[in-house]
Amino acid sequence: MTPELIIGDNQHAVDVPEAWLTALERGGAMAAKAILENHVVHAEAPLVGQECVEVALVDDATSARVHDQFMGIPGETDVITFHHGEIVIGVEVAFRQAVENGEPPLRELFRYVVHGLLHLAGHEDEDAADRERMEAAQEPLVAALWPELSGVA
Repeated sequence: MTPELIIGDNQHAVDVPEAWLTALERGGAMAAKAILENHVVHAEAPLVGQECVEVALVDDATSARVHDQFMGIPGETDVITFHHGEIVIGVEVAFRQAVENGEPPLRELFRYVVHGLLHLAGHEDEDAADRERMEAAQEPLVAALWPELSGVA
């Protein structure tokens, strides 16, 4: 079963067009399906059997508050994933990273959705080896599915 993705824009710091939210929901569902079908899932990962994944786009202040409250780490971050099926994305972080990487902001936001889904599939990125394995799963998926979303960027 592929979970439904619901993307909510819970910030006013940057403009995120409605068409992007729809594209991220569609692309996220395709990514979740690919992750599940290609067995990029660890045993008993929360993504398996998940009916719905909620993604909240938040500003730096909210990202920093959630990051500190739930992870004990001060400062804003890109993605925080909760095993009950919620992904919190720092949209201002995404826009800054997009500029830094010379990529469209929508692609960076999509990368963060895929990153959160991989966390729900049991991937971790705390140490260098885990991060490398996660990126090896993440980047080809972003590249393969980006053409489906790039028309709205």
